[in-house]
Amino acid sequence: MVRCSNNLIGILNVLTFFLSIPIIIGGVWLRNQGDSECEKFLDTPVIVLGVFLLLVSIAGIVGAFCRVSWLLWIYLLVMFLLIVILFSFTIFAFVVTNKGAGKVLSDRGYKEYRLGDYSNWLQKRVNSTKNWNKIKSCLIDAKVCSSFSDKYVKDTVTEFYKENLNALQSGCCKPADECNFTYVSPTQWTAPATFNSSNPDCSAWGNDATTLCFNCQSCKAGLLDNLKSDWKKVAVVNIIFLIVLIIVYSVGCCAFRNNRRDNDYWKR
Repeated sequence: MVRCSNNLIGILNVLTFFLSIPIIIGGVWLRNQGDSECEKFLDTPVIVLGVFLLLVSIAGIVGAFCRVSWLLWIYLLVMFLLIVILFSFTIFAFVVTNKGAGKVLSDRGYKEYRLGDYSNWLQKRVNSTKNWNKIKSCLIDAKVCSSFSDKYVKDTVTEFYKENLNALQSGCCKPADECNFTYVSPTQWTAPATFNSSNPDCSAWGNDATTLCFNCQSCKAGLLDNLKSDWKKVAVVNIIFLIVLIIVYSVGCCAFRNNRRDNDYWKR
């Protein structure tokens, strides 16, 4: 008699199988149609994820419905490894995003961000020239500062200083306050004759739309602040996903035990 646990595992993997197909198609589409560095950067992980889900789903479906114990064993092994990896990543995400916060400025609606405030591991990732060139390309393609400029273009200097800018806008789209640039527009600033600050970001600023402060330490810090917030959200989702995986893994163990019992029965 087919047991409930086998049916449940089979149905769950049928759903995962159908989910993997659009993921693979999306990855292939990104590879063939992607124009920007960002889109091309995503295609391989998306395809790998889709193929992984496809193969695991097939193993789960055949193992549960056709009562193939060795396939179900492989399925459970992969599930166990996935649980361990997900648990490890969740702990890691909480650890590396534990440090770092924006600096509150007097009479400003926004904060400013310093790279040294964040974890060493994150700093090394963005300080890599190869990594940062790709990230910078993505920020420019996403028009982070172009949309920022359009939104606040009518602001006077007083109004601009009161705006509640996000971390990327504050770090990448304007010079640091301590550099004492003169405001012209949100992305146009006049540099002083001499810099009284030792901040290297002051000399890194440029009014060109593809330069701005994209090479500044503050831009990297702004990205890390965004990343910190996103990773914490992902970590919370991962905890929920872990609970679901553990439940599915438990049901899979029951299905595997059922298959073993049935195989032993037919051998008698």
